Amino acid sequence: MELKRTQLLAGALALACSSVATPSTATPADGIRVYDKVCRYCHEAGVGPVIKGRQLPPEYVKRVVRFGNRAMPSFRPTEIDDAALAAVATLIASSTAGAPVGR
Repeated sequence: MELKRTQLLAGALALACSSVATPSTATPADGIRVYDKVCRYCHEAGVGPVIKGRQLPPEYVKRVVRFGNRAMPSFRPTEIDDAALAAVATLIASSTAGAPVGR
């Protein structure tokens, strides 16, 4: 179990190193794309905490993404730009538990 968790975390960090930055005028579709490529990997696999349906404030989501929290790595603006981060934070804040984000 610990090896699998370590492998998942290593995969998430590898994803973090790849650029997922979007244009400065991000749309909800950009937020969905970033969520699918970065967030879903851990937060829907039991590695990170459940974030959908918790009514997390967008400002909290943005802060955790930028600065990290415990095992959650931080993501630089070159990895997730501010507009895409705002779109992801809005999607997470308005999400419903068990439902696909933004759909």
